[in-house]
Amino acid sequence: MASSSVPAPEPGTSPAWNPRLALLVAATLFMEFLDGTILTTAIPNIAGDFGVPPADVNITMTAYLMTVAMGIPLSGWLAERVGARKVFCVAITLFTLASLACALSPDLAVLTVSRIVQGAGAAMMVPVGTLLVLRGTPKSELLRATAFLVWPALLAPVLAPLVGGALTTYLSWHWIFLINLPLGAAAFITALRIVPAVPGDPGRRLDWLGLVLTTAGVGSLVVGLELATAHPDGPWAAISALAGLAAVVCAVLWMRRAKTPLFDLSVFRTRTFRAMATGGFVYRLTISSVPFLLPLMFQTGFGWSPLHAGIMVAAVFIGNIGIKPATTPLIRRFGFRAMLVLGSLASAVTFALCALLTPDTPQALIFALLVCSGAFRSIGFSAYASVQYADIVPAQLTSANSVSATLVQLAAGSGIAVGALLIRVFDGVTVFDADAAGPFRGAFLTMAVLMLLSTADSLSLHRQAGAEVSRPGDPELSRSGHADLGRQTVTPPAPGPTEEQRPLRPGAGRVRRQ
Repeated sequence: MASSSVPAPEPGTSPAWNPRLALLVAATLFMEFLDGTILTTAIPNIAGDFGVPPADVNITMTAYLMTVAMGIPLSGWLAERVGARKVFCVAITLFTLASLACALSPDLAVLTVSRIVQGAGAAMMVPVGTLLVLRGTPKSELLRATAFLVWPALLAPVLAPLVGGALTTYLSWHWIFLINLPLGAAAFITALRIVPAVPGDPGRRLDWLGLVLTTAGVGSLVVGLELATAHPDGPWAAISALAGLAAVVCAVLWMRRAKTPLFDLSVFRTRTFRAMATGGFVYRLTISSVPFLLPLMFQTGFGWSPLHAGIMVAAVFIGNIGIKPATTPLIRRFGFRAMLVLGSLASAVTFALCALLTPDTPQALIFALLVCSGAFRSIGFSAYASVQYADIVPAQLTSANSVSATLVQLAAGSGIAVGALLIRVFDGVTVFDADAAGPFRGAFLTMAVLMLLSTADSLSLHRQAGAEVSRPGDPELSRSGHADLGRQTVTPPAPGPTEEQRPLRPGAGRVRRQ
């Protein structure tokens, strides 16, 4: 009968996705990403109000980023144990109240503690919000859903200097946090209305050893990256990073043998998800360095004012937004592999061209180059955000989401740390003598070479990788079997052989008389 031929929806998904829920989660992700970097422009003012050196205020940023990275592994288990809706609403409340505490902080110590609490709320908002969207989205709509979730990561680092500078200049640094109050209240009320209530599993056990090893490892890596940026001369950055790497290795070895591991590491057997952890990690690392390198090059190397540099960097934002309506059609037309290769290869070219810029380069040409850079950046981000979940089965979704969110945080921190390290390495190199922008030229050229590693990884993907998401309903792709790579699905029985394919029966070759 007709009804029997329609496959049942996968567990944990619904026949259609909810755009309003995706927009709500995107708004909360934007708050989290923005607060991770917006404080940079307000550091001198905060230091002046508290009577401390500006370098001491950096601890508030480090504490926030470290708490976010360390809290992500636990948030996935909480969502499964208590229920994603409850955890998401608590996360919004915690983030909003902590923002108020940050604005009312009388000294640096209180501000740092408040930032840690704010980071704890953000650590739950990031993966749990994404999980809510992914659970209710069928594979055929995954590209549309991830289009909402990608733009916060694209826009926040670019807009943070502009928004933070405007709020600090025309109001005060307190408004960097106070602006979260109406946004958080609106997000909380909306979440109560539209987020579906799914009961948790009270019997779900927590892998304590895996949690301790993972959080300690991730925290040490983040601290090491921050120390490499702020204090590159000391040995503590390397010590912290090596300790974190050792803890992560121990966590992986433990979770491969544990009966109920914190993460299901079998997700890495899926090639499309593994692409996020290999070429995708390199891609995010290099892309994350651009909002850090460009303003410094324009101000230190070209002698521009902060406002002038901020306006020029906003061209990246224009490219991000301008190409966004076309990213989904491009991926559906050409597939994930082609778009990943295009995004990374074209980004490498724009990095190399940035290294050739001088103060005498026409500003219209610089602006056009940065618009193109933002467009290719958006294509790569969108493709990686979707392809990583293309072949993940529902039972692996929580683990895949938590692992992905953790790697995203590490890649963003690594991009800034590697960018700062490259500036230091190329400072004083004879090739760039008498060139104030010389160290930045060397950094951009190195980033272009690193980006080619992402291109090479994307070329190793199958031509039809993630085709179930990029080209849903295509019968040719379904028959090829590549659309189902890594998925555990029940497929209908294969059609019987055609008349030409059946073996000949005795006498079947005789011509039938009319």
